[in-house]
Amino acid sequence: MIRPLLLASCLTFAAGTALAQTPATPPATTAPVAAPATAAATITGDAKRGKQLTYTCQGCHGVEGYRNGYPNYHVPRIGGQAPQYLINALTEYQQGTRKHPTMQAQARSFSAQDIADIAAFISTLK
Repeated sequence: MIRPLLLASCLTFAAGTALAQTPATPPATTAPVAAPATAAATITGDAKRGKQLTYTCQGCHGVEGYRNGYPNYHVPRIGGQAPQYLINALTEYQQGTRKHPTMQAQARSFSAQDIADIAAFISTLK
């Protein structure tokens, strides 16, 4: 069971507000904190715009049996995946926590709105 004080501290932190510091608490660092992947979930994706943004995705993800030249990866078909899965994957590529050089380069060029739009479109494909 989570103690009420701990729960309140977690909720305060999750809401993005600074926790009150007591004299025994060391000073907070000034390093930026990455936004959680779920932050993109509050953005509504536009499938029509997403279709325009996915023209480069079709080159790999839309070709049956396609494999990269080097390194040799199987390229998954992503049509019909759940929107949140696609948002999480693209956000992880963007942040570098999911590794694939081509996907990292692609994802870094997208805004959070772009990612939501792409997920909205790709999730509608069969």
